[in-house]
Amino acid sequence: MQTASFNGFIKMVIEIIVFYYAIKFIARLFFPIVVKKVVEKAQQNFQQQYQKTYEQEQDVTKKSKPNQEKTNKQVGEYIDFEEID
Repeated sequence: MQTASFNGFIKMVIEIIVFYYAIKFIARLFFPIVVKKVVEKAQQNFQQQYQKTYEQEQDVTKKSKPNQEKTNKQVGEYIDFEEID
């Protein structure tokens, strides 16, 4: 059976502190790179969505029918009716 020693406890505390500062240092190095990649990816997605919307608007504009002139067709003779009380 092992017993806890003061030297072992100090060693463990020092290892935890070193590990904490190592992670903190690595995070400071890589966090800006990760954020930059995320922002670039979001920008690319927004640009693709805008491009799709713009292309769809162009298709609608191209597919829409040109204004046709209204023609007044003479279907028949106009009859004016009068009401009888």
